[in-house]
Amino acid sequence: MMTHSGDPTTADFERLAQQAFGSLPSRFREQLSDVIVKVHEFATAEQLAEVGLDDRWELTGPYEGRPLPEQSVWSSGDLPPRISLFRQPLLAEWKATGVELGALIRHVVVHEAGHHFGFSDDDMAALERDD
Repeated sequence: MMTHSGDPTTADFERLAQQAFGSLPSRFREQLSDVIVKVHEFATAEQLAEVGLDDRWELTGPYEGRPLPEQSVWSSGDLPPRISLFRQPLLAEWKATGVELGALIRHVVVHEAGHHFGFSDDDMAALERDD
C-alpha cells in the first residue's frame, strides 16, 4: 500500500493500470490487447477541449481512439486506441478523498475501457449501479 509520504511515480501508475487490466474478465482483456496506456502529468489543451473542460485538474484520463463497434477493415490507418492517465489530477483526488490509489486508477481504466467497447457514460453509470 502506498502512502502519501512519497508520491507514486509514473512506473507505479503504469503497474497499477496493468493490474487493473489484469483484473478484468478474460473476454474483455482479449479485446483490449491493442489499447495503449500512457501516463502523463496533465492533459494537453487539446485533450481538455475534446471533453469540454478548461481546468487541467478535472481530467483524470480519456479514451482516445475508434471504439470497437465503429472499427472496420477500412480504418486500418488509425493510430492504436489509447487510455491516458493524468498523474497529478489522480494524485490530488487520491489525497483529497483517501480512496486507495489503485482503486482510483482501476476506476479510470475500467471507465475508459468501456468507451473502447462503445459504452456511453450513462451505460457505464448503469453498470456501476448494478455492480
